[in-house]
Amino acid sequence: MIWTAVIVGGVGCYLLKLAGLSVPQEVLERPSARRVADLIPVALLAALIGVQVLATPGRSLEVDARLAGLAVATLALMLRAPFLVVVLLAAATAAALRAIGIG
Repeated sequence: MIWTAVIVGGVGCYLLKLAGLSVPQEVLERPSARRVADLIPVALLAALIGVQVLATPGRSLEVDARLAGLAVATLALMLRAPFLVVVLLAAATAAALRAIGIG
């Protein structure tokens, strides 16, 4: 069963790659296509962050210290802090809140 899933996944990835290579060049050069291609990774990353921050194993949303860490990280990014500082501030915020019993 697992090998079936691996093979089907591999074939699916190959076909998706082949479909991307088969798109005519003039379609890729359109401004709307470029704009969409630029924004899709941002949307996917935002969705991934949202799921990781708010999801719980029981299919429900949970507001805890992770959300506060994300808020601090967002503020640090807006203030143009270096990435390592952003990560450390977010982790420290979540850890401090969990240490005092919040989240």
